[in-house]
Formats: sequence, structure tokens, C-alpha cells
Amino acid sequence: MRTLQYRLKQLTDTGRILKEGDRRWARYRLPSADGVQPERSTSPSLTKTLTPSAGEFSIPISPHAAGIRNRVLAPIAARTPVGYKRDFLEKYRPNVTYYLTETERRHLAGIGRPDIADQPAGTYAKQIMSRLLIDLSWNSSRLEGNTYSLLDTRRLIEFGDEPEGRNRLEAQMILNHKDAIEFLVNEAELIGFNRHTVLNLHGMLANNLLPDEAAVGRLRRISVGIDGSVFHPLAAPQIVEECFDQILATASAIDDPFEQSLFAMIQLPYLQPFDDVNKRVSRLGANIPFIKKNLCPLAFTDVPKSDYTDAMLSIYELNEVDLLKEVFIWAYERSALHYAAMRQSLGEPDPFRMKHRDNLRHVMAEIMRGKMGRKIAVDYIAEWTKANISPADQEQFREISEREILSLHEGNFARYRVRPSEFSAWRKVWGN
Repeated sequence: MRTLQYRLKQLTDTGRILKEGDRRWARYRLPSADGVQPERSTSPSLTKTLTPSAGEFSIPISPHAAGIRNRVLAPIAARTPVGYKRDFLEKYRPNVTYYLTETERRHLAGIGRPDIADQPAGTYAKQIMSRLLIDLSWNSSRLEGNTYSLLDTRRLIEFGDEPEGRNRLEAQMILNHKDAIEFLVNEAELIGFNRHTVLNLHGMLANNLLPDEAAVGRLRRISVGIDGSVFHPLAAPQIVEECFDQILATASAIDDPFEQSLFAMIQLPYLQPFDDVNKRVSRLGANIPFIKKNLCPLAFTDVPKSDYTDAMLSIYELNEVDLLKEVFIWAYERSALHYAAMRQSLGEPDPFRMKHRDNLRHVMAEIMRGKMGRKIAVDYIAEWTKANISPADQEQFREISEREILSLHEGNFARYRVRPSEFSAWRKVWGN
């Protein structure tokens, strides 16, 4: 197997075959007959460009960013091997150094703030939770080479349906994203750029995907490489841990949520703190400030895999941030438009449900954890409502609670912070 992998790497490095996807999802194909690879247009004036060979959409970028991309698109044999440069991290000073200009930060803030009153952390993400789970799970997995369609992803997340003949690892990747997103949204008050959040984020995203189960949610103790790159990450576990803690401390000190998000997308994968799944951690980690501050999430909607890959290579090999920054800005603009349109189609959220969201969560969780049947649940709702809800709201709260308990299914119970085993046990009682 190692001999085959070595031979494939040789053929890829010399351009005799082309590699698409990474690790378990890698696919190989022959180059075009004339041996010339199509170039993507770099004109920033275009709203979109297409690669001649595959018709792939490409994000419009500036001439400067195009120059960066051209450097990482050179044959791998022509690129200089580089190691991790700690000063790339150490030179960054929170709220003094900026990857995003003031104009760019103002622009993103202008399009990213929903027209809602100040609410507790995570309120907006909870309002769009069902859509966010599908969008972010699918797009982040797609950027890793996952071949599930958007419809496949929706059916998997909402109903647990897996298409026949598909790799189970792809389903696992998507379901791991679902768990991780629910963790971030449900724990919005507590999450941040700290060890608890980021290590557990990796633990959920890497669940059942790593050869070494002990490496799930743990900083790496082995050397790793980057497919298709001349970048060699740090090898010493002690220094990896030092830099990891420094990244978290620096990110936590950044005031602007957009700068904080981009910093995480740059520095976390550059360090490669885990055995694998580093970019997935950075993409979901980039949403931490947006979830906490009730901003539009970054779902990576329509971001081409090739553009994202090129941008990450520019970080690894050149420490050049401008290409990834332009991808980030375009991706956030796209996400903001997507969720603004969705919000308009859904209308404003029910203010009564928002007012009583904690009460509703408590009642639903107690019914499921208590394995209450239909009659007991109805009686419990009535008694609890009478004891805890103001008289003016009691009738409406009882009605909403009864309707909500009837609508529960495996795709929406997690918002009440109930474990799958608890939900399953309750459904057996409820169905009788």
C-alpha cells in the first residue's frame, strides 16, 4: 500500500496524473490530452468565471490575489519546501494588526447583522438552525471532497436516510458536522476560543474518522504532512501545544468578530494542531464569533473547492493572507444574501416563542427525559404552565407546548438538549 501511495505521489508531483480530493476521498485522473491545464480568469470585474474544462465557477479576485494563486499553482517541483514560521503568529497583535481593513470590516458588519433586537448569544443561529445544519454541514463536507448532494445531506440530517452504495465515511463526516454545529449553537453562551470549545469541536468533527481513536479531541503527537503541498507543519508536540494556546489567546483578545473569524481560519489550519480534520475545525470555529454575536453565519455557500484549496496553500506555503481574505469576504457576502432571502421568505420569528424559549425548552426536555406518555405529558404541561407561566400567557403557552411535542422527530429534538438515547427511549413510550 505504501509503495502504491509513493508511486501515486510521484505521478502527481510530476503532473502525469491529477489528484482531486484528499485522503479517503482522493480520486486520480489523467490530464487533458494537450497537457495544458486550464487557467481560471482572474479579472476582478467579472461576477463569475468558468474553467473551460469543467465549467467550474471561480470566485472573482484581484490581480494581487491572482498573483498569489499563480505561485501556488506552479508545479510542486518548482515550489520551495517550507516549514512552520512561528513569527507569522507572533507578529500578529490583537486590535493593532488587522488582516481585514477598516472598510472591509464595516462592510461585513453592514451585511451581516440581521434586523433583530439585541438577544442572548445564539438566538439568531437558533432561529435558522434547521437550515444552518444542512447548509454548513454540506458545504464544509463538500470542501473536503464529500460527494453527497445537498438533497442527500438534508435527508441524512432530517431523517437519517443514507443513499445506497455510498461510503459510510461520508455520512459520518456530515453527521459529525451536525453534532458540532448543534454544540456551538446550543452552548452559545459558553463557547469561545478556548481549549474546551476547540478540543471538543475537533472531538465531534473527528468522531469515528481517525485511525487512532485516542487522537480524537487531542492535540497531535505525531508528524503530519499536507497533500499536494511543499509545506511541512511543526513536528514537536510541545511547540504545537504552545502555539495552539497562543492562537486561542490571541483570537480571544480580538474585538472585531470578522477579524476574529478570519484569524481562526488562517492560524488554526496553518498550525495543524490535530492529526487530521484541521480545516473543518477552522471552518466551524470561524463561526464562533458570529453565533455568539447573533451575526449571519459563514456557511461557505457556493465556495468552489479549488478556490478554497488554493487560498489555503497560499497560507501554508507563502504566509500570504490576501487570497484567503478575498475568498472569505466573498463567501460571507454570499452567506449573508442567502440567509437574508431565507429570512424574508420565513417572515419574522414568533415573539411569544422567543419570550418563552427557555420555558419551552424545559418542558420539552422534561417530557422526553421523563419518558412521559401522551396523557401524562398533557397533564404535566397543564400543571407546569399553571405554576410557572403568567396567567395572561398560560393558554397560549399550553397550546404551543402541546403542538410542539406532537411535532418532535429525530431531526429536531436536539434543540432541547436531549440525547439521542433519551429521545429514542421516549419515542417508544410515546408511540404506545
